[in-house]
Amino acid sequence: MENHTVFIENREKITVTDITDIDSFDEEEVRARLKTGSIVIKGSRLHLQLLDLAQGKAVVSGLVSSLIYVKVKDKDGKSLLSRLMK
Repeated sequence: MENHTVFIENREKITVTDITDIDSFDEEEVRARLKTGSIVIKGSRLHLQLLDLAQGKAVVSGLVSSLIYVKVKDKDGKSLLSRLMK
């Protein structure tokens, strides 16, 4: 497994590694895919400052209000928890 890091500077700049793609972005939300799932960055005046997919790195500037990891779903569209609760 690759190392994944998140570095937030004063809630104004966030650097994320292990990025494989950006699903969507606007001034209030950035949705990105990681090798191990997905991540959602929420805030205001967000700007995708750097995207280097070869190195798996993204830098977002603006006012960061939250960072959310999204569950990874299997091929059937079920989360790990729902498969365990069978």
